[in-house]
Amino acid sequence: MDEKQEKRNLLKEIKTMDKKALGALADELREKIIKAVAKNGGHLASNLGMVEATIALHKVFDSPNDKIIFDVGHQCYAHKLITGREDSFDTLRQSGGISGFTNRKESEHDILNEGHSGTALSGALGIAEANKIKGNNNYTVAVVGDGSLTNGMVYEALNNCAEKKLKLILLINDNEMSISKNVGGLDRYFSKIRVSNKYFRLKRGVDKGLSFIPLIGKLLARGARAIKDFFKRVFVRENFFEDLGLIYIGPVDGNNIEKLSIVLNEAKKRETCTVIHMQTKKGKGYELAEKEPDKYHGVGSFDAERGVESVGGECFSSHMGNTLSKLAEKDDKICAITAAMAQGTGLDIFEGEHPERFFDVGIAEEHAITFASGLSVNGMKSVVALYSTFAQRVYDQLMHDVAIQGLPLTLLLDRCGLVANDGITHQGIFDYPVFTTIPNTKIYAPETYSELDNMLSRSINDTCLSIVRYPRGSEKTYTPHVKMEYNEEKMWYVSDNIDKAQGVIITYGRMGALASDVVEKLKDKNIAIIRLLKIFPIDYSELRALTANAKWIYVLEESFKTGGLGEKLSANLDSTRVRVHAIEDFVEHGSLESIMKACKFTTEDIIEEINKI
Repeated sequence: MDEKQEKRNLLKEIKTMDKKALGALADELREKIIKAVAKNGGHLASNLGMVEATIALHKVFDSPNDKIIFDVGHQCYAHKLITGREDSFDTLRQSGGISGFTNRKESEHDILNEGHSGTALSGALGIAEANKIKGNNNYTVAVVGDGSLTNGMVYEALNNCAEKKLKLILLINDNEMSISKNVGGLDRYFSKIRVSNKYFRLKRGVDKGLSFIPLIGKLLARGARAIKDFFKRVFVRENFFEDLGLIYIGPVDGNNIEKLSIVLNEAKKRETCTVIHMQTKKGKGYELAEKEPDKYHGVGSFDAERGVESVGGECFSSHMGNTLSKLAEKDDKICAITAAMAQGTGLDIFEGEHPERFFDVGIAEEHAITFASGLSVNGMKSVVALYSTFAQRVYDQLMHDVAIQGLPLTLLLDRCGLVANDGITHQGIFDYPVFTTIPNTKIYAPETYSELDNMLSRSINDTCLSIVRYPRGSEKTYTPHVKMEYNEEKMWYVSDNIDKAQGVIITYGRMGALASDVVEKLKDKNIAIIRLLKIFPIDYSELRALTANAKWIYVLEESFKTGGLGEKLSANLDSTRVRVHAIEDFVEHGSLESIMKACKFTTEDIIEEINKI
């Protein structure tokens, strides 16, 4: 028997497994997830909580004919193991390995590339409508975390699901956590709505029994349903989903395969848009993650026996949080806003020291910006911290609610540039080309913590939209191989050989170290460096004068090429002299070293290009 024949077909096996076998499978999958994440890093707590639910989904539904879509996508590890990626699971998040999120290129069972919150239900609704048009009887399931229910796009989709005869199921994973702990009215609402787990089974039994009575059975069944609905409204109160015209079932124990399977089968029989509210335990099966699920949301590699240990050292995020808190001690108008990412952005530091001026709005980036603009209208100094990839959502709010209003706002963009491991949906390479289309905007890019301090102070006191973008991780300390002079007014460093240089490298952010290394290895070519700290707007006339004697200009930027700094410089300087090295496509997952190499951000690659010039 060859290797292909020996490979397990879990999708097929799950359909016939009994309760004991399914429980053993859950334990096995959980062990594999812990082992892979301990080795490679990844999202742990959410995936451990979803093991039984994922098994139930694949037991009840027929993937990929039935479409299962995971909102955000980082809770799909058990799904990957079940759908044929068991043998490659140890390559999770590694270059050339499988992604930590759903990925269409990877498997026919990954329906959409999901990396951002709130999108799954809209996509699922579209698939369900297409199935109806084509006369296709397959089901569509959107698995949406309760944290994602703070995202407005979910409600836009829900509004279009109401009272539709579609084979569409919204499975809400209620684990009381997003990345930071869930906040707001919706979180409180979910803690209150409760319907007996036996309720729908009793209802179905009564309906079936009454329907068998000759002549009057169906009439009695309708009357019983009306009475049931009346008492439910009196004693339980109809919930939000039912008010929208959707069928609501729950809550059900999402860590109980048998119970959840019964509920999923019940939802299939409804043949209309149905909401299932399941409750899962984040971190289930791994005691350390159960106790501190927020700590085990996204982790680097760790020892599974000892657990995740506190990581020492400073990074741009934590440094920003400390600096902003110190600035707020002296200025009581500074307010900080995050979208469910207090720890990830370093604003948990600000929250601890200035709780009355800290606002976590949940996974609602668009609201965060317009809310901040309202604070600014009333004289506060608003600072919003988002990951670059999530800030892609806020273009209209920045344009309409900030720039057009002529309001000041500081937007701190974390995880800018290339981001290790999380992959295609999380690369921070599009913010610069997008946001430079907004008039009256300033954009800063520090390479060091001290530069970040300077830019924070500047941006908070700017009278316009002011963006500070910085990478994930810590500053890189190095000694420039050419003497650099700082121009405070222009906010750039220029090497002292600029007047006699044969060529000039223009760069910003953490590419400064790479540029310096290239210049050292090509010192016989007499190359100068201009490192920009303010990267928009640019004083092109001054740059034109600085580079007048150079034969060529090489722009090195860790951002998307189209609309980037290089294209702007090429258009405003002598385009025949300008060469641009930037990112030209989506970037997949892998270590930072591997994706830098894939994008040719290495000393050897840059030297080869410059030699060709």
